[in-house]
Amino acid sequence: LVVRVADVATVEIGQAPRLGGASRDGHEAVLGTALMIAGGNSRTVAQAAAERLSVVDDSLPPGSLGENLTLAGLLETGVWAGDVLKFPGCELRVTLPREPCYKFNAAMGFARASKLMAQTGFCGFYLAVKTPGVLRAGDAFEVVPGRRGVGIPALFAAKLAKHLR
Repeated sequence: LVVRVADVATVEIGQAPRLGGASRDGHEAVLGTALMIAGGNSRTVAQAAAERLSVVDDSLPPGSLGENLTLAGLLETGVWAGDVLKFPGCELRVTLPREPCYKFNAAMGFARASKLMAQTGFCGFYLAVKTPGVLRAGDAFEVVPGRRGVGIPALFAAKLAKHLR
């Protein structure tokens, strides 16, 4: 039995299928992925990507490439998904625990950094902008409790199994 494409489908030139999308604040955004060849050095790839992104960083709005925030006196055990960190100039909502990945290994400079994060539970957490504004080093903040349904450590523990293999 011979089945030809023309027997079961119409073939025509069209646009490439859209495989995914990214958004920020409800608007479409650009998302990039850096790939490396098998056996490549992930730290080198991550550093090269960061160097190239720094060229365009000044032309993008703040936060477009992600920002890191270090907070004194607030650990994963002290926040729940949905809590809001209220600063004088903006508000940030706690969303999810950070997950260890190859980029974390590259940033830390050793291959077992992700596994160590998973074993200790020192994961940190992601924040979403609730109220845009300016955040300055040293700004005081208060934690405004959300519904307090699930804490960051519990969410991290639920994702932990894949990182301990």
